Amino acid sequence: MSIQEMSFTIPAEHEQNIFGEFDANLKRIEKAFRVTMISRSGGMKIIGEPKGIERTERVLNQLLELAKNGNVISEQNVSYAIALCMENKEEAISAIDRDLICHTIQGKPIKPKTLGQKEYVDAIREKMITFGIGPAGTGKTYLAMAMAITAFKNDEVSRIIMTRPAIEAGEKLGFLPGDHQSKVDPYLRPLYDALYQIMGAENFVKNSEKGLIEVAPLAYMRGRTLDNAFIILDEAQNTSPAQMKMFLTRIGFGSKVVITGDLTQKDLPAGQISGLDEACKVLRDVDDIAFSYLTAADVVRHPLVQKIVKAYDAYEAAKAGRKSTGRPVPAQAHFRRKPAEKGTD
Repeated sequence: MSIQEMSFTIPAEHEQNIFGEFDANLKRIEKAFRVTMISRSGGMKIIGEPKGIERTERVLNQLLELAKNGNVISEQNVSYAIALCMENKEEAISAIDRDLICHTIQGKPIKPKTLGQKEYVDAIREKMITFGIGPAGTGKTYLAMAMAITAFKNDEVSRIIMTRPAIEAGEKLGFLPGDHQSKVDPYLRPLYDALYQIMGAENFVKNSEKGLIEVAPLAYMRGRTLDNAFIILDEAQNTSPAQMKMFLTRIGFGSKVVITGDLTQKDLPAGQISGLDEACKVLRDVDDIAFSYLTAADVVRHPLVQKIVKAYDAYEAAKAGRKSTGRPVPAQAHFRRKPAEKGTD
């Protein structure tokens, strides 16, 4: 194909945001679409093959719209815009950006950043129980926390309850100093951190003292009925089937539940079945229960985390293939997806 060029205008007030530090965002787009971008005196030239130019223009338009809406353009925004453009879905970025959940205590907006996260947030809104399943960095817990705090502020629920199984990840609780609460607090620290960031430490302490916000190990849920509450069970892959059943049967009237977990990061003893695994099979056809499966494409932490998740997925797929066949799996087979089963992504 012949090399062509076109002009594209980015308002001066948005140039730095869209270009990125040392033009890192432009370089990423250039590499993805095999084009060259030259910025001169307020204008930009895009040079390359017609298809690459067209895709570059579409991505730049999406990034410009994000910038105009007050977003700080991150590496994740650029990478995701490129990925969606490759699938001709880049218009979805605008719909995702319009879905504002709430603001942090510093005023930073909390929104879903990927299609997977948008579907997850919509499922929480629509269903009584939502399972958010996916790898680290996909925002499962953080978005659930934001939805819980929003529901609490809007008087949709009267309290927030967050819980985790206190599973020992290779270490023993007995070696930690202090009383029992001091021993289990480190397991609950990620929940506290998210609460402080979204609600603020002062508001959290005030509502916690009133019993309106509770952060506790899963064992503390036994024997209770939880009415009119937004309940989050985090790290659900570390529950036993009995614990999962116990938790699910605590739910009362007017409550909403989000259960999050990563099926690839279990800390259970060898051979023990995960309650999350079992729940996915038992409850997949139950009305008013949603299963939202997030993938490496939904990772919104540092881009290296996405690469790590993909590398581990490939390794686990290869290892599973060797176990089932007794022979090494060809490299090209590592990334083949099995046909989707009912109730999976």
